[in-house]
Amino acid sequence: MLLPLPEGPWWDWEVRHYDGSRLTLVADDDLAYHHGLEVVFTDTLYVRCPMHFMDPEFRAPTPEERAEVTRLVGDEPPVLVAFEADGGGTVPAGCLIAAEGWAIRQGRFPRGTSADVR
Repeated sequence: MLLPLPEGPWWDWEVRHYDGSRLTLVADDDLAYHHGLEVVFTDTLYVRCPMHFMDPEFRAPTPEERAEVTRLVGDEPPVLVAFEADGGGTVPAGCLIAAEGWAIRQGRFPRGTSADVR
């Protein structure tokens, strides 16, 4: 699945919240003071990505990745997102997120706020 991201300078990303079920990724051109995009995965089944990453290249999951997630969670999930990103290492990090659902929020969120902060 390719995430239908709105246009923007989304090259700096981080995991803002993860409680074992709900995963919130935030993005902007610089996360020091604010973020402009939130991608919230609900009923998360599997997560493989660094806590902070840059320049993700979202793509369709490979058959091998689909098989890996199906083997680990017991069934193919409704949402399966794959991407490579600069996670700070010498090679791009291969990332995979499986969940029951997702939502995208766009706006101007000051540092320390997100859809998960109540």
